[in-house]
Amino acid sequence: MGPASLTVASKASVRLLGQSPAIVALRAEIDRVAKSDAKVLVTGESGSGKEIVAQSIHFQSPRATMVLAPVNCAGLPETLLESELFGHVRGSFTGAYRDKPGKLEMAHNGTVFLDEVGEMTLRMQGLLLRFLETGELQTVGADGGGRIVNVRVIAATNRNLREMIAQGTFREDLFYRLNVIHLGVPPLRERREDIPTLVAQFLSRFTQANSSAITELSPGAMHALHEYSWPGNVRELENVIERLVVTVNRPTVELADLPAEIQVHDPVSIRPKRERRRTVVDDLYKRLIDEKESFWTTVYPLFMDRDLTREHVRELVRRGLEEARGNYRIVARLFNMEPRDYKRFLNFLRKHDCQVPFRDYR
Repeated sequence: MGPASLTVASKASVRLLGQSPAIVALRAEIDRVAKSDAKVLVTGESGSGKEIVAQSIHFQSPRATMVLAPVNCAGLPETLLESELFGHVRGSFTGAYRDKPGKLEMAHNGTVFLDEVGEMTLRMQGLLLRFLETGELQTVGADGGGRIVNVRVIAATNRNLREMIAQGTFREDLFYRLNVIHLGVPPLRERREDIPTLVAQFLSRFTQANSSAITELSPGAMHALHEYSWPGNVRELENVIERLVVTVNRPTVELADLPAEIQVHDPVSIRPKRERRRTVVDDLYKRLIDEKESFWTTVYPLFMDRDLTREHVRELVRRGLEEARGNYRIVARLFNMEPRDYKRFLNFLRKHDCQVPFRDYR
């Protein structure tokens, strides 16, 4: 992506890999959907490939030669997200030293991909709904109506928007505007037959980039990858393969080279047979409690980079609440936060749907 975070790649550069029935069916749906201009809502777990689906739709559509503009709705505060989408005029807020077009304007005749649309505030949902109804840009700080633009909108979320509607946190009218066509991306654990294909692709890419000696994975290592549950989905697998390429200096990757949470039980191991495999949450909790690392430097960046799922964070919070007997203030101290960070911690958990009921631990 260029400096403006706009994608102008070609169809050949985007591939939804795999030959599982679920992926073959999804590719067929993408082929059909791409020919239209209909809005698409892509749902699926974090790291499952929602952005690849959006890119595939764009690059197989009549708009393929125009801009695809991705916007991470979870990564920006409301005011910055509004500016990112609609643009702003000079002097509209502190730091607005010049006029700046938004992604919707820059993607005129192209596509805008709204990732994590379920994280939008209700106010932002209202602004987006108005744009979808009129096509008119409401530039931040501008007087009167704005330019009419023609963009295709593809939205994605890992949240259950119907549940959010029932809870009053997502607008029903916006949901029906976005959900003209719905595509669901299956999690990796439901298409395990695609793992060898994905491993081969990632291995080829990273070995070339790093001049690595790795040529293959041993049968034991491949079996472990196949059996692992992949809570972080394809993105987690990609990260694991990249880590192996960087750290392993032999042609063959062995089972012992894999992260501890992925290694399957070895029957000849001297470990007790009922020993529970360490998980990523075990390791993170140990770093927080025993090694006194801060939640903000250890957990937060991994979550925002989508290397951790909401369930990972919830499990950490559950363990903290169990230790703190249901007291979130004590959890914040256990996770090595400053007292002033208590409200920030709670706001983070609420915003990202990671809160755990404290009464269960009292």
